[in-house]
Amino acid sequence: MEKKDLLKDVIKHIDIKSYNSTELIDAMRNMSFTSRDTARAADILMMMCKEKECTNILTLAGSTSAAGCMQVYVDMVRNKMIDVVVATGASIIDMDLFEALGFKHYIGEKENVIADTTLRDLYIDRIYDTYIDEEELQACDHTTFEIANMLEARPYSSREFIYEIGKWLHEGHAVKKDSLIQTCYECGVPIFVPAFSDSSAGFGIGKHQWERMQKGEKYLSIDSVKDFVELTQIKMQA
Repeated sequence: MEKKDLLKDVIKHIDIKSYNSTELIDAMRNMSFTSRDTARAADILMMMCKEKECTNILTLAGSTSAAGCMQVYVDMVRNKMIDVVVATGASIIDMDLFEALGFKHYIGEKENVIADTTLRDLYIDRIYDTYIDEEELQACDHTTFEIANMLEARPYSSREFIYEIGKWLHEGHAVKKDSLIQTCYECGVPIFVPAFSDSSAGFGIGKHQWERMQKGEKYLSIDSVKDFVELTQIKMQA
């Protein structure tokens, strides 16, 4: 088995603009369990979007992004349904920036089909039943290293640093033009990643800090307390 045998079927992000789900959601109102909950959730979301004084905060877990939902989040931001994004580092760096650089997620298999040891030998990472190329992920990490090297050496909130990534993508570095990071930058929607180093993104900034420290130079850092203060200010104004 070769690497190309496993990295061939690309994950396609669902396009909710391509069909009308209204009838299906409405039909769920007369069903039970999660179906009725889904219809109720849709009603609550629409109430939030129509209330001009309401601040809508979208929270994301990494697995949903790799699973093909990223375009949904982009469309929600573009259509002014979302005011703030709070996400894991996996969602924003390992998946969204990863794809903005032209890399892909692939349809894979669960552990009982392809062993982790086989994937390790092939330099493939697994997210449930999804595959990514470890070499491409390291290239993504290196991008955060390069961006960190371009910025002023000071503490940044995750929002500030991700804003700079969005600006960098917007200025012509994006291969995929409609990433969530770039879309939020263009629409003025802040993205927070409170546990920024709890993803492969930490490698890029870690390398930046290590090399600067070896030279006795100042370096960039991510200030989690600044994140806390900025998010608190948003919630107090909401």
